Parts: sequence; C-alpha cells; structure tokens
Amino acid sequence: MRPERLNPLFAAAATLKGVGPGLARPLERLGLTRVRDFAYHLPDRFVTRRVIETLDDANVGENIVVALTPREYRASAGRGPFRVLAADAAGNICAISFFGGGGGWAKKQLPLGTRKWIAGRLDQFGQMLQIVHPDHVADEGEASLGTLCEPVYGLSEGVTQGRLAALVEQALEHAEDLPEWIEPELLMKMHWPSWRDSLVLAHRGEHGAARDRLAYDELLANSLALLLVRDANRARRGQSLQGDGRLRGKLALPFPLTGAQRRSIAEIEGDLAQAAPMLRLLQGDVGSGKTVVALESMLIAVEAGAQAALLAPTEILARQHFETLRAMLAPTGASIAILTGRDKGRARESILMGLLDGSIDIVVGTHALFQDAVAYRNLGLVVIDEQHRFGVGQRLLLSQKGRQTPHCLAMTATPIPRTLTLAQYGEMDVSRLDEMPPGRQAIDTRVVAAERLPDVVEALARHLAAGRQAYWVCPMVRENENEDLAAAEARHAALHARFGDTAVLVHGQMRPEAKDAAMDRFARGDAQLLVATTVIEVGVDVPAATLMVIEQAERFGLAQLHQLRGRVGRGSQASSCLLLRGDTLSDTGRARLALMRETQDGFRLAEEDLNLRGGGELLGTRQSGDTPFRVAELEQTQRLLPIAHDDARLLLERDGGLSGPRGEAARLLLYLFERDWGVQLLRGG
Repeated sequence: MRPERLNPLFAAAATLKGVGPGLARPLERLGLTRVRDFAYHLPDRFVTRRVIETLDDANVGENIVVALTPREYRASAGRGPFRVLAADAAGNICAISFFGGGGGWAKKQLPLGTRKWIAGRLDQFGQMLQIVHPDHVADEGEASLGTLCEPVYGLSEGVTQGRLAALVEQALEHAEDLPEWIEPELLMKMHWPSWRDSLVLAHRGEHGAARDRLAYDELLANSLALLLVRDANRARRGQSLQGDGRLRGKLALPFPLTGAQRRSIAEIEGDLAQAAPMLRLLQGDVGSGKTVVALESMLIAVEAGAQAALLAPTEILARQHFETLRAMLAPTGASIAILTGRDKGRARESILMGLLDGSIDIVVGTHALFQDAVAYRNLGLVVIDEQHRFGVGQRLLLSQKGRQTPHCLAMTATPIPRTLTLAQYGEMDVSRLDEMPPGRQAIDTRVVAAERLPDVVEALARHLAAGRQAYWVCPMVRENENEDLAAAEARHAALHARFGDTAVLVHGQMRPEAKDAAMDRFARGDAQLLVATTVIEVGVDVPAATLMVIEQAERFGLAQLHQLRGRVGRGSQASSCLLLRGDTLSDTGRARLALMRETQDGFRLAEEDLNLRGGGELLGTRQSGDTPFRVAELEQTQRLLPIAHDDARLLLERDGGLSGPRGEAARLLLYLFERDWGVQLLRGG
C-alpha cells in the first residue's frame, strides 16, 4: 500500500483549483491526471526577458520587461483588438493589444496615467511597436519582473502556458520534504539539492543540478526495482535442470554453431543447472541464430524431465516458430505443440491435456500460454521471444505457471546499446550473439530517390519474372493507423493491377485468419510479392524472398530499417534492399540512410541510432526519442544510469536493503515513480 504521506501527490488533477471537466481532457492528453504528474512536467525551456529602460534599447521580436504609462484607450470596430497606447520614460509609444473583447480587463489592469511593468514580446504592426497580450502586468513597485525567467511547458490544445504554470505551482505546494534516499557521499559529490528543492528549482530556471537529481531519482527507482525482481527471483525455489545430451545429439543443424552460440549455450546451461531460477537475456542481431540457441536450451530442460514453453508476441511468429522447431525436432522424438487464442474445441482440449499429463515436451504460443486454464505437469523453462514486447509484469506471471519457478530466457533481435540494456533489463544476465553463421550473405543496400519509382517497379517485374519473391513495405504515416493502412492498400492496389494475384497484402488491422492466409501463401511460394506495413518487421522467415523495397525509408529509425532488411538474405541467393527516399531529407534522415548502406552490424547501428535520435525504438517503444523514463532524458540516462545501478546494488547489499533508514526512504522513491511492484515482490518473497 502506498505510504500515506505520498497521497497528496497522487490525488486526482481535479483536486487542483481550476481543473474542471473541460480542462481535464486536454490535460489528460499531456499525461497530467494526478498532482505528481504536474510536479514532474518539467519545462522544455525557459524564456529570460531583458529589462530595458526605453523601447529604443530593444529589438523587434525580443522578449522584454519595460515600464510603460498608459495614455489612451482605442477600441477597434468589429472584431479588431482593443489597444492601450502607452509611453516609456523617453516618450516612445507602444500599443498593448488585446484580442477577443479584452477592453474591460485591459482598463482594469492598465488605468490611464499609472506606470506599470509590462512583460511580453515586442513586435511591430505597421509603423507602431506593439505587445500583444502581455505575459505579465505588475505595479511599478514590484521588482519581481526585473529578473523574469519564465518556464515554457509542452502544451496540448486547450491548455495555455499561464494556466499550466499556475497548476504546477499548486502541485509543488503539495510536495512536502521527504527523507533522503540518495547515498550521502554521492549527494555531496554531485552538489545536488534535496528532492523538494530540486522540484522547485527545476521549474524556476536552468538548474542543471536540480534536473540531474530528479532524473537520477527516476533511474535509481528503476534500477532498484529491477534488482529487487532479480533478488526475489533468486530467492524463489526453482529446479536444477541438467541434460544428458541424448536429444541434442540427434539434432541435424543446418550449419555449425558459431563461437557466440556455443558461448551463449554454455552460459544458459550453467544457469539451468542451478536451483535458483535463471533470468537471462539473449541479444542477437538479425539472423545470428537465436532460435537454435533457444532450441538447445529447451532440449536441456526436456532431457532433465521438464517441459519448455516458447512465448511469441504475435500469432504469425508463433506459427512460424512452431513449423521451424517441429522440423528441427523431428530426429529427436521430442513432442511439440502450438497453443494460441484461435485454438478452440477438441484440439485445444487435447493440447491442454498433453501439457497437464506431460506428453507434450515443448509448447509454442502467444499470450494464451498465460491463461488460467493452462496448467503444466512440470514447466521448467520459458523462452520469451522479442522480449521488448512483454513488460516486467508479464514476465512475473510466468513464475506462477510451474510447481517451482521456471527458468526464463528472454530473446530480442533488436540490438540495444550496453548502457540502455540496464534501463530495460537490469534484473537480467545478458548473453550476446555477435557473430553471424557461416554462409550468411551481405545484403546489397541501395538508396533510391522516390521519382525513380517506375524504375523500381520495372526492376521488381524482372525479379518476379525470374521466379523470385519480394517484400514491399509501406511506412507508418504519422501515428494514424488508418493512414498506415491506406498507404499499404493503395500500394497493393497499384502493384496488384500490374502483377495480379501473385501480390498479397498484410497489415495489422486484418483479421488474424486473413493475415495468416496471406502469409502462408507467400511462405509456400504461391504468392511472389508481399505488400505490408511493419507487421513483418520481426521474425518472418521466407528464405526464397531476396528483394526488400522500403518506401519512404527516411520515416523509419535505423533499428527498424535493420529489422526489415533482415527479412531477406536468409537463403543461399544474393539479396538486395532498396530504400526509397522522399524528396526532402533531414540531416538525420540522410545520415541514417548512409549508415544503412555502410554497415549491417546491428549493434553498431543501435549505437549510431542512439546518437542520432534517442533510444525509443531501440527499447521497442514508439518511433521517437522515447525511453522508459519520463523525467530522465537520453543524455542523462547514458551518463547517470550506470551510477544509479551501482548505487541500487550498494543499497541492497551493504545498506540493509529496504529495511534500513535509507531503505525506508527508498520505499517512498519506488512508490513515487510507481515501481512499487519491487516492494510487492519483496513482501511476496
């Protein structure tokens, strides 16, 4: 339960003065639904206004503070502005203009003959200087406007700077002093203010130390929660799984294992032999052979008398894994089944019975594997493919599916920079597949201008005429799924008119049955051209497909482009990737496409993507510079996260965990940043 002293911060936004139903909706679009959200809605920047003696000292377009004396009121006909003509100390005239019937308010604020401080942007209308809707008006005796540094917040339609700033001020009043959770020596070394002082200072001006401290708090909360997950997992009762090699020895692998695969399998085998449940992340580049590592790991569990489950994020990927694994398992005699949300009736009952009586050794599926009705005789290992699609909470659900906590191997084909691995997977040990299997061919990557689209279609025609297969990927246009769909459908219609029924369409809004049918036609070779959105980004494996066309490639991040390119080059034939670019390229877009031509090393591309635009896509979130954090920016995350991770480990190992004095403060921190599942785990033991 959340500590009572934090309740004022978690009160609803409606408890703040001035927040009614009309304002609540635009505030919700900004993610501002509770008092704490306002306190942590830090300014994007600050406007510092220069104090001037006379208007002669100012430049048009500048934000200024100047003392003016109102001389005359001028009302405009119709919907024109109400103007107050005011003079500075030298007699220069400036119009203070108000639109929308502001005459009454203007006369009250600016009585004739009374000198006032005016803060705002100096503009010019015709031959006259003007300030439209001044940001601040104050009596001459007030000195506060003399050094005005004003925050500029991110807004949503229906919310003004002034109103949001007032709500932030109210929220800060709800923030009482809290005990210190940062290690004292670090606090002194960094010259960081207290928590409450940092909150206030971060809204008052460019206080780098205050913002760093608030970012560090968030990073520390995340690191601490993930380490609590790790420790709670290690404290659980697991089972030691030691295989004898009798099944693995029968595998007929398509190529010899790479050094990285052998190393990773050895690390996993060592973890499985321990009683403490494994929590390991397997990071592998596109085509590095993660599936084989997963298969070897699952067979260790089966050899030891346990069952294994492979969890995929989509039904397409689950069925593809099932077919691949079934073929590879054939010589071993191990039994495998698939369970998805589409399985009904007797077929489903048969699978559930096989899992319960142990006649099914390995099961592949989607979220259906989590359902209450699914029970196992002895679930020993869970493999989660495309780990970034599943949150920590879903990982924790797995621990309830075995008589003892199963071992967990998470896999991702999205290379993540080493620093950011801590942010998302701080509770896990990490294995990296940084070698490609022998025979994996380089993909010829070219950038083509959009005006050459007819030439690309002709090249595609020659490609298909030769009996080969191809992908054509359409971009997400803004974050509007309907536009994404329209783009894919329009392109499919044009290509279908040229190539007929050999062109099929796949997108995220199709019924699963229709989507699977189109994918199956393409995988069997009945269709030669697959037009798609990024639904094919991960895991689709059709070795005969040797051409990838990505339309408006500049709209994608490097990591996503790399994933899409990885759909080709999976067979013995040479493959190509054509990146169609638009007419206008930003510097970032140009650099991104140049890097795609230059390298096929996913780990290098991940680091470069981080430098170019932020860590969002690398962590499997939105296609912007998003991280798992709201307060900590990317640069702060790179700089401070390793320190926070070490500090969290120090707290748990040296400073008494959450039971010591600093630990009690750290509990508040976990609740403050809603990482309190770490506390719940500790209680659940």
